[in-house]
Amino acid sequence: MGPSPAKRARKAESGRRLAENRVPLPIAVMQVTTMRIPIETYRIANGLFITFSEDHTAPIVAVNLWYHVGSANEREGRTGFAHLFEHMLFQGSAHVGTNEHFETIQRAGGMLNGSTWLERTNYFETIPSHHLETVLWLEADRMGHLLPGITQQKLDLQRDVVKNERRWSVDNQPYGTWWERLPALCFPTTHPFHHSLIGSMEDLTAASLDDVATFFRTFYTPDNAVLSIAGDFDASAAKAAVERYFAPIPRGPGKPDLPDMSLPPTFGERKREVVADDIVLPRLFLAFRSPVFGTPGYYVASITSAILGMRRGSRLYRALVRGRQVAQDVSAFTFDLAKGADILVIDATARPGIAAEQLELEVEREIDLVVEKGVTEEEVNRARALIEASFVASMQSAGERADQLSRFATFFKNPGLVNEQVDRYRAVRAVDVNTFARDRLGVYNRASLVYIPRADTEETAIAAGGMEAMA
Repeated sequence: MGPSPAKRARKAESGRRLAENRVPLPIAVMQVTTMRIPIETYRIANGLFITFSEDHTAPIVAVNLWYHVGSANEREGRTGFAHLFEHMLFQGSAHVGTNEHFETIQRAGGMLNGSTWLERTNYFETIPSHHLETVLWLEADRMGHLLPGITQQKLDLQRDVVKNERRWSVDNQPYGTWWERLPALCFPTTHPFHHSLIGSMEDLTAASLDDVATFFRTFYTPDNAVLSIAGDFDASAAKAAVERYFAPIPRGPGKPDLPDMSLPPTFGERKREVVADDIVLPRLFLAFRSPVFGTPGYYVASITSAILGMRRGSRLYRALVRGRQVAQDVSAFTFDLAKGADILVIDATARPGIAAEQLELEVEREIDLVVEKGVTEEEVNRARALIEASFVASMQSAGERADQLSRFATFFKNPGLVNEQVDRYRAVRAVDVNTFARDRLGVYNRASLVYIPRADTEETAIAAGGMEAMA
């Protein structure tokens, strides 16, 4: 039901394009910005973690439910289950018919969806305030009573939907395989982040009703979930509703532990993969292993990515798009992974007439400059201001606020960390970025995923003596 990995990638890219066209806020504005979100947290007896944030500015409320399960929790031979479940949870439960969850929220004037990631799956609704109890009942019914509503017919239907989604958004989409090829390149084959989030066709075909039931009973339990409510609501009434609908749901049997996910700080070698695709322009994804989300090193990596590729004032945009005009677009971002290791990614698309080799050379030339000569305090201040402006603005949305509360509660059991993010970014200095660049952006911590037009490969093969050379 929710956006696929490729859809999320395109949405993120669209957001970056939009951001590039906005007038940046003056740095001085951000230096005086303060933000303290009111937060209340508690647990009920079955282990469900609840976090509230009241804001009566507008008569809307957001509900966000995170389950601490993602593609990393899938076992070999059953990849794609986390994403498949995102679809299955909208197919009805014991007291809710197929598609009734969607229809109920939409009739109430609300919006809803779900999404899957390597480390979590979430479901979210934003509705007029007086419909809060309806949403809580719907979420509780599928948490506690999903399996009676699941049939072989529903499983077959959603399995086909996911397969079609894969065909459309990954296999037949220009550059669409990058979302699974890049993690596969950056993480060892035995690592939980290595395999495809959307899953393989073979594994989806092999999924049975028993597999579905086992996965649900293991991971979709109150003690493996965080429920966040943000916006215009009364806390005492919300607590009563949560107790009424969620408290009767029993705890789960306990989920299996993930294997050791720790990795060395760098790849220790140069990694490179070239993909011939049905595309017109070459595209480069250059990844670096970086510190996990929430650690002090993460904020340094995030500032570094903003210096390199956030908006039109970034180093890469000024040098490659405006200056030497070898790229028509470039950005940089982190995956924000909270376990094992994160990755910092540069995404650059060549201008017409620019070969992949030249694009890759020019991108790395700019990275080498950062490694060798460092960045200035002024660049760090600009990057910090942009990140802070984006974060503070997003917290004005009830839906985004609820999502961030769930995020910090899920990974760190502390949603109050949302109020510390600005200060953590403000603590980063140029010396920190320059140390990070020397330690993490060098040639032995680079993984290049290069897309080239298939026609270029064919021309090269013909020049080398025939199509046999392509094998």
